[in-house]
Amino acid sequence: MTVRPLLTVCAIVLGNGASWADDAPIAVEIVPVEERPLTFEIKLTGTIAAQDSIDLSFPAGGRITSILVQAGDRVTGGYALARSDNVQQQQALVQALAGVEAAEAAEQQAAQAATRTAGLLQRGVGTRAAADAADQALAAARGQLESALTSLRQARRAVLDTVIRAPQTAVVTARWAEPGQVVGAAQPILTLAALTRLEAVFQVPDTPQLERAAGVRVSLAPLERPGVELTARVTEIAPLVDPATGSVTVRATIEGPFDTSLLGAAVQGTLHMPAGTGIEVPWTALSAAGQSPVVWRVEPDGTVAIVPVEIERFATGRVVLRSGVSPGDSVVGEGSQLMFPGRRVVPGKGR
Repeated sequence: MTVRPLLTVCAIVLGNGASWADDAPIAVEIVPVEERPLTFEIKLTGTIAAQDSIDLSFPAGGRITSILVQAGDRVTGGYALARSDNVQQQQALVQALAGVEAAEAAEQQAAQAATRTAGLLQRGVGTRAAADAADQALAAARGQLESALTSLRQARRAVLDTVIRAPQTAVVTARWAEPGQVVGAAQPILTLAALTRLEAVFQVPDTPQLERAAGVRVSLAPLERPGVELTARVTEIAPLVDPATGSVTVRATIEGPFDTSLLGAAVQGTLHMPAGTGIEVPWTALSAAGQSPVVWRVEPDGTVAIVPVEIERFATGRVVLRSGVSPGDSVVGEGSQLMFPGRRVVPGKGR
């Protein structure tokens, strides 16, 4: 940043004998000096990823007959993604249906027998033992029917399990198997990225500042989408250093509406780390007297006075001062190159 040189004018006498100090006030930018929270910015480069990842597999092992998606495909909830050989499951379903039909017939016969024996007992021509036996047979038949219905539900579930379906709207990020391959139970076939939340993932050198990064705001700029700006918050800092890279993984959840097409995009992030409080002035307020930085302070009578300052650091468009001015003071911003001690100023846009 270039520091403006001080224009030193002790006295300039006009043709009528008046000095510049006696001339009309000049309109300049007058900036109030305030103490405000400061941030220390760290530039990062990473990628946008899904916050939730889903691995899909077949509950039972078997031979894959088809995989209907490729990596990068976007799918909706319920969409069929892969199928496995279901011949055995279909046969088991047919047997289960036959078992239910047989159990229903047996239950109906037992119910009819129980009704007859109860009627005979009421008329006095039957025995209690026969009625109790009929009731026991009915209870057993009903138990068999319930067992058959359970087997039917399991058989239907097994047929449905030969098809992998998307649980929700997502993007396929990995395909781990191919048609014709024999896989085991719960062996991953596809990996999906849920589109409910996106996050930025960075690999950051291990520094002490990371201890204060949790919850810090991050400004994101996708490298392939100029002009697009996103905001995120740091939600996770890996407790261990990756031995392969010597870096720490930092994750920041993207806030507000986001474009799901950004999944996998490279992104530049600016981590706004809190750095206490300090006094900031615009860079236009900074001048120099010899080798020393100075600002023009506006006095209560509307004149300006030169004040040496000590610079803490530079920020984009701003200068952080360590000393020289205090909260409640006012300094000249735009137009400071026109100042000299005692010159009168009024608020304006500067020159």
